[in-house]
Amino acid sequence: MSVSVAAASNHLSANTAFTYADTASVKLPRKWALTSTAEVTSMVLFDPLADALSVIKNAESVGKTSCVIRPASKIIGNVLNVMKEGGYLDSFEYVEDGKAGVFEVKLAGAINVCGAIKPRYSIGIEDFEKWEKRYLPAKNFGVLVLTTSKGVLSHHDAREQNVGGKLLAYVY
Repeated sequence: MSVSVAAASNHLSANTAFTYADTASVKLPRKWALTSTAEVTSMVLFDPLADALSVIKNAESVGKTSCVIRPASKIIGNVLNVMKEGGYLDSFEYVEDGKAGVFEVKLAGAINVCGAIKPRYSIGIEDFEKWEKRYLPAKNFGVLVLTTSKGVLSHHDAREQNVGGKLLAYVY
């Protein structure tokens, strides 16, 4: 099962990344190599809220003071507003870019972890404690963000207003 180097090089293109095999002297093409940046930019966003929260979490973990979230949406703006009211963000601003718009977010350095909750569980007032135990590290530490008939609220505000809803995100 010997393959000549000339025969192997005929099958390889200039844009392919390579990896060396231990026992063979032939370069083998890597299966999942990206050949252009167009492949990356044409990816589809399945959950913009989850992507926005991961951008914030990654920016916080490397110590950045700001980040840009794209695309912008009303639900992302409402979740950012709840995070700002909770003291997790300094400020955010919507900027029109001719497409869907972007949010420029100033970070406060107070976020350890944040993420979207999928699937979007429906919860009542009596279920808040159960979901706090599941997603937050301690009682009265962190915020569950949920959408209710009265808008997007933290679980503290929803408990005060005596309203349930669907879970969107958590932050602490």
